Amino acid sequence: MKGRLPGSDEDGDEVTLSGVGKSRTDQRQPRPKDVVDARSNPNTTASPDQRSKQRPALEPSPARSGNSIRFNWVTPHARELPTEKKPEAFYLQQPTASTAPAATLSDHLHDKQGNGDERCDGPMVPDEITSERYSIQRSRSHGRPYSIPLLVLVTSLLGISLLCTILNSSWTRQIDYKGCRMSYMRPSYTRLREFDTEHTRFATKYSLYLYREQGIDDEQKLRGVPVLFIPGNAGSYRQVRPIAAEAANYFQETLRGGQDTVSDQHNLDFFTVDFNEDITAFHGQTLLDQAEYLNEAIRYILSLYMDPRVSARDAHLPDPSSVLILGHSMGGIVARTMLTMSNYQSNSINTIITMSTPHARAPVTFDSQIVNIYNDINAHWRRAYAQKWASDNPLWHVTLVSIAGGGLDTVVPSDFASIESLVPETHGFTVFTSGIPRVWTSMDHQAILWCDQFRKVVARALYDVIDVHRPSQTRPRAERMRIFRKWFLTGMESTTEKTLPLIEPTTLLTLEDEMSTIMPPGQRLVLRRLGETVKPHAYLLPIPLQGSPEGTRFTLLADGLLDGPGEDGRVEVLFCSVSPLQFAQNLDLPRRSIDLSEGGKGATKLMCKNAAADSALLPALATRSRLDSTHEQPNQRLLSYLQYEIEDLAEHHFVAVIDKAVKRTNAFVVAEFNDLSRFHKVQDISLSRLLAFGMSWTLPTGRPMATEISIPIVRSSLIAYKLEIMGQPCTNTPKIFAPIIRQYLTQPYESKFFTDAKYASLSIHGVAPFIPPPLRPKASDNQGLTLQFWTDPTCSSDLEVRLTADVLGSLGKLVLRYRTVFVAFPLLVMTLVLRNQFMVYDSHGVFISFAESLDCCLRRSLPLFLFLLTILSFSLKGSESSILGISWYSWFSDTPAPDFRSNDLLIGTQDSFFWFLVPLIGLICTGVCAIVHYATVTLALLLGVMYGWTDSMLFWRRQDTWRRAQPLAFEPTSPRRRMFTTAILMLLVSTFIPYQFAYLVACLVQLLTTARALRIATNVGSPASRDFYNYTHSMLLLMLWVLPINLPTLAVWIRNLTIHWLTPFSSHHNLLSVFPFIVLVETLTTGRMVPRVTGTFKHLTSLFLFGTGISAAIYGVSYAYMLHHLVNLVAAWLVIIHSTSCEWSLVRFGSFGDRCRQRNGRESRALKCSKAP
Repeated sequence: MKGRLPGSDEDGDEVTLSGVGKSRTDQRQPRPKDVVDARSNPNTTASPDQRSKQRPALEPSPARSGNSIRFNWVTPHARELPTEKKPEAFYLQQPTASTAPAATLSDHLHDKQGNGDERCDGPMVPDEITSERYSIQRSRSHGRPYSIPLLVLVTSLLGISLLCTILNSSWTRQIDYKGCRMSYMRPSYTRLREFDTEHTRFATKYSLYLYREQGIDDEQKLRGVPVLFIPGNAGSYRQVRPIAAEAANYFQETLRGGQDTVSDQHNLDFFTVDFNEDITAFHGQTLLDQAEYLNEAIRYILSLYMDPRVSARDAHLPDPSSVLILGHSMGGIVARTMLTMSNYQSNSINTIITMSTPHARAPVTFDSQIVNIYNDINAHWRRAYAQKWASDNPLWHVTLVSIAGGGLDTVVPSDFASIESLVPETHGFTVFTSGIPRVWTSMDHQAILWCDQFRKVVARALYDVIDVHRPSQTRPRAERMRIFRKWFLTGMESTTEKTLPLIEPTTLLTLEDEMSTIMPPGQRLVLRRLGETVKPHAYLLPIPLQGSPEGTRFTLLADGLLDGPGEDGRVEVLFCSVSPLQFAQNLDLPRRSIDLSEGGKGATKLMCKNAAADSALLPALATRSRLDSTHEQPNQRLLSYLQYEIEDLAEHHFVAVIDKAVKRTNAFVVAEFNDLSRFHKVQDISLSRLLAFGMSWTLPTGRPMATEISIPIVRSSLIAYKLEIMGQPCTNTPKIFAPIIRQYLTQPYESKFFTDAKYASLSIHGVAPFIPPPLRPKASDNQGLTLQFWTDPTCSSDLEVRLTADVLGSLGKLVLRYRTVFVAFPLLVMTLVLRNQFMVYDSHGVFISFAESLDCCLRRSLPLFLFLLTILSFSLKGSESSILGISWYSWFSDTPAPDFRSNDLLIGTQDSFFWFLVPLIGLICTGVCAIVHYATVTLALLLGVMYGWTDSMLFWRRQDTWRRAQPLAFEPTSPRRRMFTTAILMLLVSTFIPYQFAYLVACLVQLLTTARALRIATNVGSPASRDFYNYTHSMLLLMLWVLPINLPTLAVWIRNLTIHWLTPFSSHHNLLSVFPFIVLVETLTTGRMVPRVTGTFKHLTSLFLFGTGISAAIYGVSYAYMLHHLVNLVAAWLVIIHSTSCEWSLVRFGSFGDRCRQRNGRESRALKCSKAP
């Protein structure tokens, strides 16, 4: 039962019996010096003199106000025992003659437990109290800050080893080759100063420039089509120069032929924006500011073409009404945001090309506004393309092409560049640079701007889509999409539109028997050396009828480029028809004629179409030979590949391959018809079997020249593979060409080529974590990875192909996809550890160390939580309609419209195969938490040593003999001073500084508090000092894991200060977002230990921490900004608990400081403790 002394505080300040059956005299507390002695030796019995001196410690303290918050501080197992006084840390107080009740922590040491398993258990029964004294003393050696429990050590080593393996894999394995050539230019920039504050409120922060290439664009007047370049996150306006310089050189040297005469071709006027290297990826308001500024900039740019002082365009041409957009990185998101702004001028944007832009989701989710902006603009684009009628779609004329750099881009995961969930194929597509003809290489985040091969393709594509005779300055949408597919896609996609059925015959081919060869039906055409006949010769392949067994697909592979109409090269491919009656009656004969009859009377005339426009380019050099870009020639050797389905050739009778070489060359041509069953195979295999045993197949002798192997199960971007080709050299005839391999996906369009390779590392950007599903699912979505082989069909040896999983290479794929998880999952571990610390503290009065609590969690709660989260990952998915953003899987319901948030939760994938990711991430994050813990202990120790040295030097100089004689202790400032400091900080947060700055200050103050607490605990060695240090240390770790979420916004604010932009961000001046942290940290600087909560309210602490950990695991990756607010709620609850140890009320708020100071004075004198002599 409780033993309350007469006149004691109403809040229940109690003294706990240190044993059962002792007298009230034995229950008295020893004086401060004896506290250490009593703790160091549990069997020590106080002398009568000592006990007589202890009696004043039980004098009553002033009664608490009736308006104070009341908690029940009695533990369930001690209901029949006198309860203990709330533990406090150490204070430093000047000597005084007054006496106060002395409090001690030795009375509740019986609640502490000896070994790790017992400390993880619930409350003990009273009979166990006395027997645990020796165990508690022994456990104190394991509770030191530097102690490492065995289980924590093993787990940390495993987690860090896995992390190092993953990092090493991302740096050394599955690395794409770097094949970019350096680009050169002679840039100059003209600032448009007239675009000032009269046009936009951001004129003092941002600037608009016009690019001019020196030596070509010497005239400053505008003559061409406007193009606006938007830099990305922390990007420079100067990044426009590679593409702009190439466009100027291409116009001058190719389109105008180096002449100064005026032609119908017009150049491109490149405008660029100086954002002062703003950080847009981390701050939503900055992104909105840029979008607003750019809409006004476009309005101003279009007005320049109407000003005769600036524009020199032809009078008969319409003034431009739209601007082409080039966006890099976050600049592409700014471009899409512009179309949703209120100041957007309708139809002023209809063509957007983005490079390395994260369209699908925000690259980091530390700012709530950036997440909301992504949700808003993506919803806007999806709603627009969901409209049935074009008149209801504001984006009907807009085309969007997203270009990703591939595996070399380590800044933005190329999976995020996908726009399949936003735009239908009629209005845009995603493509990787590794598949763009004449580029064929991956690029990092910056190289995509200056890569010479790539900038040439972009410049030519821009010139092809412009039409100066239209107000929009661009061709119609469908034609623009056809041009973009021609320049950016391989030409072998199933969606590629063939031009052969759409064009009219262009060539009249006249043949006779001596100058032509007709191949037998079904026979392959093989020309090992062009020019063998020294003069032009035609080879005719009969086209089989539809449904015949001779073949369903025509393929041709030629060395070099195919000749177009009128070109004089080595080989030309024509598709011809025999129509004698049409020749006699048709007056509009083709303008071009190829006569190979030499005047013979029995000549045959064929009406033919040229197939060069449908040819796809293949690299002829080995990809590994392009690693040294300095030795690569711009005019590299190419291969041309033609592929037609038999339905596309229905109106033709022959394929004519004309050898036009006039001397012998090493160039070759191989052409054939093949049936589907021979050139295309589907390998059905389970993913588990593929990973365990791999798979292999044979390309037999007599195989088709081009074969395809589809593996539907290979779709995930998290698994990498190794491909090996084994075969004997050709024995009968010399090899015509080395094998060429192409790996490709149909959604998004990703292709990689490997030439003359015996080994290839395969990695794809297919189904990726956290990426929304496609806007309009297609049948080809389940096609998976397809491998396309071009091999010498005349070789008499078989080829063995083996595909195996690259386990170590796959680990590296986790880095980019799950880097944000190192903010979310460590918070789960941290909250579980802190929850266990509070459970033990509230039950037994001992605040165990972080390492001890982590050891307990590793034994029980943490594995259980990870197991439940693993099961949960199969049971729930994200939802747009649910309040909590969660819906449960329904295995038997029909599939509705795609839910674009279905991959937002947990590990971001619905594939049950990756169940192991949750425990794997949990293990790594546990190891990281342990490393951060010991690193923080080391830092606090160093700071404590520095503080002690500085403090002692100051005391000696002042000759403060009393201060030097005092024990190590906290010296709290007055409550009024702390309230004044907090009020000033809160005022600054509400007006000028963001709350993230105040949070950083709070973390630094907490670090110093922890360092002082560690120094006191190390030197004094009392249990109370250790408890307080463990508490401050755990709170510091909790705050440090939230700190990375706040630093990006702080960086944006500091960046704005450097450019003298002082406009505050309204979204980051919420006092409630930081006030609990400030109050909690201020409270801990006084050395006050958190009171124990032992009633019903103690479950709230566990509930807050439990909810924070679970929310961090489920929502943390996609909504990382929520983690700050969740931890803020925990801090607010701890502030409420702390407030119960000091009486206050709104009515007597003015005397709050005085009463707290008086109470702190009494408690500091009671708890002041020095080292034993």
